[in-house]
Amino acid sequence: MSFFFRSKTAPAPTVFVVDDEVLLLELAETILTPLGCKVRTFTDPEVALKEFPAAAPAVVLTDYAMGRMSGMDLIRECRKLNPSQKTILISGTVDGEVFAGAPVKPDLFVAKPYDVNKLVETVRKMMKP
Repeated sequence: MSFFFRSKTAPAPTVFVVDDEVLLLELAETILTPLGCKVRTFTDPEVALKEFPAAAPAVVLTDYAMGRMSGMDLIRECRKLNPSQKTILISGTVDGEVFAGAPVKPDLFVAKPYDVNKLVETVRKMMKP
């Protein structure tokens, strides 16, 4: 049974997971796919941003530190395209204070290493209307 209880005719909600650690992308996909999500993973936030308009993800989960573009940069750019975009920032290097003064903030923050149940609970909150 689908975790999100979508109808048989409704498409699975798309979730973007953006992290430069491939193992964490694979873990997120393994956790979220059986719950009724279409998971799209990206190691490069710029590639995720290019795919964003056509995919219209329900939720964007992004790591904070990823090289040329941070997770906060990705959230800002996604919100330019969709001001109501639901986002979750994930990090093992910073805490929630990193976005305290930012003009664009994630909806939720999850510290790494995250518990599987915590990730499921967080995504579930974001999927509620």
